[in-house]
Amino acid sequence: MRRSTNRAHGLSILALVAAVPLLAATAASAQSTPQGPIPYDARRGVFTFASGLEQALPAVVQVTTLGQSEGPSSGENEPRPISSGSGAIIDAREGIVVTNNHVVEGGRKFTVDLTDGRIFDAVLIGTDKATDLAVLKFDATGLSEIEVVDSDQLRTGDLAFAVGYPLGLDQTLTMGVISGLGRSGMGDRIEDYIQTDAAVNSGNSGGPLLDSRGRLIGINTSILSGGGGGNDGIAFAVPSRILMYVVDQLRTIGEVKRGSTGAILGSLNAARSRDFGLGIVRGAVVENVAPGSSAEAAGLRRGDVVTRIQNRPVSNAGTVAATIGIAQPGTRVEVVYLREGREGRATLTVEAPGDPSVITGAEVVMARGLSARTSADGVQLFAVEGGSLAAAAGLQAGDVIESVDDVAVSDLAGLAAALGAGEHRLTVRRGEEDVTVVLGG
Repeated sequence: MRRSTNRAHGLSILALVAAVPLLAATAASAQSTPQGPIPYDARRGVFTFASGLEQALPAVVQVTTLGQSEGPSSGENEPRPISSGSGAIIDAREGIVVTNNHVVEGGRKFTVDLTDGRIFDAVLIGTDKATDLAVLKFDATGLSEIEVVDSDQLRTGDLAFAVGYPLGLDQTLTMGVISGLGRSGMGDRIEDYIQTDAAVNSGNSGGPLLDSRGRLIGINTSILSGGGGGNDGIAFAVPSRILMYVVDQLRTIGEVKRGSTGAILGSLNAARSRDFGLGIVRGAVVENVAPGSSAEAAGLRRGDVVTRIQNRPVSNAGTVAATIGIAQPGTRVEVVYLREGREGRATLTVEAPGDPSVITGAEVVMARGLSARTSADGVQLFAVEGGSLAAAAGLQAGDVIESVDDVAVSDLAGLAAALGAGEHRLTVRRGEEDVTVVLGG
């Protein structure tokens, strides 16, 4: 078997060697046009993407986050570096840098290092935990910026380039392909990731994912690793479609306000699919519909399984949240759903973000981004909206609410009555332990 593989490998190399002159001759005549088969530098006699990428590289920066010193013996109170990552300048005139929330989290001061050796203090404009994005601003002249393009135009198989400062190295460029689109399933956050096999490691967080012409298509945010923490060829980036909405909101009002439709959603999984008698394991289950909401007006019911939204496949509740969450109020959103095995369609109108009041459905209570219903274990959370007050408090789907402000909660009516205006202290049972969280008002 090995011998056969080696022989095939040798033949492919010979074929490639024979083809190179033909490729070179063809590409040499089209070296300056993006329509050429492979970018070719006739002067050096090499195939290269450098001409398209080099213009973007000066706009990729290293972000260092400084936090309070914990060294009592030194007597120093100056902030010390606690984390570092990468970032992308998307507005050179204003000095706007996009990076990850987890790169700047917990920081008191921030610095930005440029490829020309200059270093500047930066100000944090805002963060969005639900998408793991953050915006910094610094004042400098002679800056470059990266052109941003619509990630909805991407196709699986497109070339992709990750740029950043991994593992303590200087600026590093790696190449791969778009391995998949619309990836989610790592929770019910705002998830609609680009997956790539371009090498991404610790330190790449917040750096840009570029197309073959050096244009920004996403911000690298996480990897899946086999246990060693290194690159295994599975990395995820927040697409520019979501990125630019979040950045605009943070720059304009300092926070992200997301629309809603009144549909309370959970994620479909294998167990629930069997309960519904379905032959699919991807989708978002309508757990309940808020009275008087757009979802109710559109005819959605408890038990419907949303499979497509805006003609995009739905992996889980996070996919729907990603689409609704970046839509302006008044936007009409088309959904396809299954009801008792039959396909249906509905048009939802995105509503302006509501206040944190409690919404009580027939079998569900929703407040501040948490959705709860009764189960054999008690009053249990089945969904926590990404970016909500409930998510910020650390609440998780599966938590069983035992008390609110030290008053025991045994049913939905009790929970709805307890979650009035103001801040509340919740005790929840998570697995075998009790956890206390503070839910903002």
